[in-house]
Amino acid sequence: MQETRRLWIKSLGLFGSLLTGVALSGSALAADAAMPQVSLKTTEGEIVLELNQEKAPKSVENFLQYVKSGHYNGTIFHRVIDGFMIQAGGYTVDLKGKPTRPPIPIESKNGLKNDTYSVAMARMGNPNSATAQFFINVVDNIGLDYPGQDGWGYAVFGRVIKGYEVVNKIKGVLVDDKGIFQNIPVKPIVITKATILKKPIEPVPPPNAAPPGGMPPQQ
Repeated sequence: MQETRRLWIKSLGLFGSLLTGVALSGSALAADAAMPQVSLKTTEGEIVLELNQEKAPKSVENFLQYVKSGHYNGTIFHRVIDGFMIQAGGYTVDLKGKPTRPPIPIESKNGLKNDTYSVAMARMGNPNSATAQFFINVVDNIGLDYPGQDGWGYAVFGRVIKGYEVVNKIKGVLVDDKGIFQNIPVKPIVITKATILKKPIEPVPPPNAAPPGGMPPQQ
């Protein structure tokens, strides 16, 4: 299973190569600019992300630009591995790759960890190759933290703050292989709309985190 996990990590960026109102506290409002929040409406429910602009400014700016342009609307979760992560942001329902802007520099040295429900940039072998694809960790993937297996690891730039049950539902869906795609959901899971929240919400405490992901659960 250790070898299986190494293969999962190695292929994290593979697909990049193939193509609340007035009641909010003052602290929450002050954090709005530094910690923007993004709603991902999906066919399985809503996931809200909080992005850490202070520690991952380039990754956050890049992600927000894709959100503002509508890039993520209509894209799918094209790679789902229970015991590892769920990946999205690059392909439409008909498996067509969406055009991207130039890649960004990696920010994996920012101290943020690939813990359960954290959000990180997917990339290819080149550490500075991340564009639009991202993934949500569904276990504590310590092997993805800097320096990782390649001297870089994967750059975390945010976390889930609402919709944990949606993440957990997605990670457990039936998957199969289809052409070049591995571990793709049999029934497409679509991001129907990605928007920046104008008014921040109070983060919802996560459920009990999964144990460290050094060994994925056996199937």
